Amino acid sequence: MDPILVYPDPTPPELARALDLGGWSWTAVADTDAARRHEPLDGWSGAIIVAEPDGGNIDEPIRFCRTMRGSDFALAPILILVGGGNLSELEAHGDQFDDFCLNPFHPLELEARLGHVFRRAGHDSKPDLIEHGPLIMNLETYQAVIDDRPLDLTYMEYELLRFLAAHPGKVFGRETLLSRVWGYEYYGGARTVDVHIRRLRAKLGEEHASMIQTVRSVGYSFGKSRWSA
Repeated sequence: MDPILVYPDPTPPELARALDLGGWSWTAVADTDAARRHEPLDGWSGAIIVAEPDGGNIDEPIRFCRTMRGSDFALAPILILVGGGNLSELEAHGDQFDDFCLNPFHPLELEARLGHVFRRAGHDSKPDLIEHGPLIMNLETYQAVIDDRPLDLTYMEYELLRFLAAHPGKVFGRETLLSRVWGYEYYGGARTVDVHIRRLRAKLGEEHASMIQTVRSVGYSFGKSRWSA
């Protein structure tokens, strides 16, 4: 998928972080000339226009939206980030954008708004994610967050968590996990699984450690089985 245009450049750090963690491809531009220079051959897949979060003037962001709607650019969905103090002013320019999100924003709301505008525009743009409650794993960027907190995982810790989270409620024995996660050529013992589970629980934190359940005399599962009481 072609990248999302983000205005302005430099991009606010919290927005850059949310887009990176969400696995979105994006390019920041400082003005319309930069938007033209960097425009992909098939056009921008969408645009995020950032207005001041403190109720500042939104004339410049609206002008940028109007330019994006013009004939110079292929039509793409536009999401505008705007402070609550500008909502009344924003109503007069509803034809210049497709959706808005309050700024400062919550990363999960931004993700939902982006998904909404892309689906409405007919784009299949959502990154490959595993989402389970507060846990989000981006399978394209090998990043994971829980309650918006990045998890610092080793490769095998990520692979083990990914495998378990992709099969919620299903119980796997240690030998099965060794073969499915580490591979048949791995010669380590079952204790390797126990060590990685312990480390994962520590990194998930006390509040979320129970996401990985121990099934006595069997192995481990992620979340609760649909047969659980």
